[in-house]
Amino acid sequence: MSSLPYELSARVQSVAGIDPELRPATKPQFGHFQSNVALRLAKSEGQPPRAVAQRIVAALEVDDLCEPLEIAGPGFINFRLRADVLARAVTDQLAEPAAGVQRTETPQTVVIDYSAPNVAKQMHVGHLRSSIIGDCLRRVLLALGHRVIAQNHVGDWGTQFGMLVEQILEDGIDASTLTLVDAEALYLRANAHFKGDEDFAARARARVVRLQSGDEETRTIWRQLIEISEAGFNAAYARLNVLLTDDDLAGESTYNDDLPNVVADLEASGTAVVDDGALVVFVEGFNAPMIVRKRDGGFGYAATDLAAVRRRVGQFHANRLIYVVGAPQSFHFDQVFAVARKAGFLPADVPAQHVAFGQVLGPDGKKFSTREGTAVNLMTLLDAAEEQAAPPIALAAIKYADLSNGLNKDYVFDVDRMVQTTGNTGPYLQYAHARLAQVLRRAESEGLVVEEKIAVLDEPAEQALALLLTRFGEVVADVADTLQPHRLCGYLYDVAGALSVFYEQCPVLKSDGEVRASRLALCTLTKKVLADGLDMLGIEALDRM
Repeated sequence: MSSLPYELSARVQSVAGIDPELRPATKPQFGHFQSNVALRLAKSEGQPPRAVAQRIVAALEVDDLCEPLEIAGPGFINFRLRADVLARAVTDQLAEPAAGVQRTETPQTVVIDYSAPNVAKQMHVGHLRSSIIGDCLRRVLLALGHRVIAQNHVGDWGTQFGMLVEQILEDGIDASTLTLVDAEALYLRANAHFKGDEDFAARARARVVRLQSGDEETRTIWRQLIEISEAGFNAAYARLNVLLTDDDLAGESTYNDDLPNVVADLEASGTAVVDDGALVVFVEGFNAPMIVRKRDGGFGYAATDLAAVRRRVGQFHANRLIYVVGAPQSFHFDQVFAVARKAGFLPADVPAQHVAFGQVLGPDGKKFSTREGTAVNLMTLLDAAEEQAAPPIALAAIKYADLSNGLNKDYVFDVDRMVQTTGNTGPYLQYAHARLAQVLRRAESEGLVVEEKIAVLDEPAEQALALLLTRFGEVVADVADTLQPHRLCGYLYDVAGALSVFYEQCPVLKSDGEVRASRLALCTLTKKVLADGLDMLGIEALDRM
């Protein structure tokens, strides 16, 4: 089912020759939509705007959708959808299992890289944003029928493991008994030891070589650190209600064996050249080359990310790559994608998109951090929210505050505001859903049968709500295309607002006959749209609050 605004817009464009830029009418007396297309065409046609509008209206065939069209003011065209057409559209939508969200006829394989915490460290506020945003995009794409492969690119390789393993051996610790909190404390202790004791630092560097060469004792401890970290990550994911599991793990270490092959391919194709002892790739538009292999023969993040691109396209057959990583990494990913295209790892028809996001700020508007200046860990944030509200409400508050802002913007973590059930908050949307559930429970208790048919839509408030509901599929498809979850948040907030007006102006249970039946069915569809939309945001739609 194409949305009514889309169908109407297409018909006007076929006559006018340009996008009519339909906009919701500013007042009910102006109908449902307005277009200034005649004003934009008047100058080029050398005609008064009203004359152009009259020509367009005369040529338009929209009687099957609209009441007679009106020309207002200097030449605006007003469109009012027929009530029976709108009623039929929402009735059809109610009968659909996905409430108007159409599964694509051309499903893609989409790889989403998100969350990516570091082994032996607790997840912090940055991982909160990546996990929430990536999970939302995953849910939206799945709802549209795409095959989504999540990749949790955890930091499980590198020089830090040399000092961690060395500290564990020096202290005689059984690594398998540690928690993630213990492991982070150990990391901080080992890091200080590394900086303050050159003998320890030398042993730690030697331990890295043993790790890379497959030393059994070193690898055993390394695997134990990974296991306890994964347990901590999974506890956080369960608490966050995100879809990530162990099956989605693809840490840095999984690419280690691929790195020599990546380098060999880059050298063989002439993509990479030796410069001052390092192997680098020069790409037009960047003020510095990408270092693929360091002068000492080691590999950095760039090589690993190139290996990841190559695997995701070559082995997973990805049609689209999405990376949900903080804004400070924008240059890095721009360069990785450019090098991958130059090397042939990333074909021109496979888009690679960096979904960058801003910082979480404290109520004082400054970077959210501890008194020591370190990032606040994720569990602490969740605890703070749950002190103000029940877990599903607290989580709704956090997720909605994150997703309802433009991703590149910083946002303020203000728990008191976020948990409110009024205003533009997650709990407000949950309350709207719970209120609908209550109405439908009362209808059931009174013996009323809720039919899947909306026959009467005479009141402006119920028409406004119904028209908004028909846009659900269009909005979800737009989020999948633009990767901007705030558009879905804004839409659901508009639905909740239209629902509130509908409640005030259109009695449901106190009405009678076909009117009551239609309004109950409209409540059912609204509840379904809110529930499905909230689920795509990773928020639980509560039946009671």
